[in-house]
Amino acid sequence: MTLQGPLRKVVHATLFELLAVVLVGLGLSWLLGQDATETGALALVTSLIAMVWNIAFNTAFEAWERRQADRRRTVRRRVAHAIGFEGGMVAMTVPLIAWWLEMGWWEALLTDLGLMAFFLVYAFVFNWAFDQVFGLPASASPPTGGEPGEQAR
Repeated sequence: MTLQGPLRKVVHATLFELLAVVLVGLGLSWLLGQDATETGALALVTSLIAMVWNIAFNTAFEAWERRQADRRRTVRRRVAHAIGFEGGMVAMTVPLIAWWLEMGWWEALLTDLGLMAFFLVYAFVFNWAFDQVFGLPASASPPTGGEPGEQAR
């Protein structure tokens, strides 16, 4: 089964977030000795924050990018994008984690950094598995009429 277009994006985002909420909720419960209902609810709230922040941050970043003389997505620009996005997430989630789980700021920061490390691995594994199950998007498929990397005639 190959998914393409908007349906692919909706299925991808939905599955990514649902599985993440379950894994994070149960993982935090086990690691921190907290009630799974509390950590699951926290995972759901942080997932919603991440989705809203993703839309808001990327809208603002792309508006800024359109005003630049050089619009190329260089390594420097990609690093700035990643730091800006993650910095905003940390600014929003560390206070939330500290309050929700009734822990100190330092413990909340370490918890958040652990979540960032988890999501780095999780995103890689999830996206690889998603492509295996649903096929590659058209943008990553080889051109028709030849070997991968070869131009169609």
